Amino acid sequence: MSTKILLLEDDLLFGESIMDLLEEEGFEMIHCRNGQEALDETYKNHFDLYLLDINVPLIDGLSLLKELRRANDTTPTIYLTSHQEIEKISQAFEIGADDYLKKPFNTDELLVRIHALLRRSKGKNRLCIGELCLDELHKCILLAGKEIPFSLKEYQLMSLFIRNAGEIVTKEMIMDTLWNPSEMISDGAIRVYVNRLKQEIGSESIVNIRGVGYRLVP
Repeated sequence: MSTKILLLEDDLLFGESIMDLLEEEGFEMIHCRNGQEALDETYKNHFDLYLLDINVPLIDGLSLLKELRRANDTTPTIYLTSHQEIEKISQAFEIGADDYLKKPFNTDELLVRIHALLRRSKGKNRLCIGELCLDELHKCILLAGKEIPFSLKEYQLMSLFIRNAGEIVTKEMIMDTLWNPSEMISDGAIRVYVNRLKQEIGSESIVNIRGVGYRLVP
């Protein structure tokens, strides 16, 4: 799964040079020239990193990140800014920025900071059992580095198994996770979802504990 980066930069030539640099490094890039466009893109895509300028049209970079953090978007963020004032930089970190670079900057330094931040964020947002990984940042399940196309309920159930790997996940735990308390759920409905997971990760990976629930074998 490629690493996707959103770049918010209203200077077209500077933005295109950053795009060219990062695409050559293998990153999947989306370039926005105003804050509203960037905000709209965050609704449509899952990003691994935000690169944000501050002084951009419609929604400035600081207001944009503030809005994203309010919505519990924890995507790592680096500001690329010409601001020199410590007050602006402090404000960026208070809002939830992870790093910043003052323009003009060395492109090699940008790459070093991007790779370092991505390594840290992936370690914090992924829980792996062997080759099976729960990516909580992007709300997906990976097997050997490839995303499994699960529905929402399948993702929720697989997440429950991964967080409780080696332990019994009871039918009651599954019902509480996947359905509302008022819904009447049969054992057959649970088996349908469990069997779907087994199809993707291997039938031997999830063991039936008769009359109690299931267990993910680490």
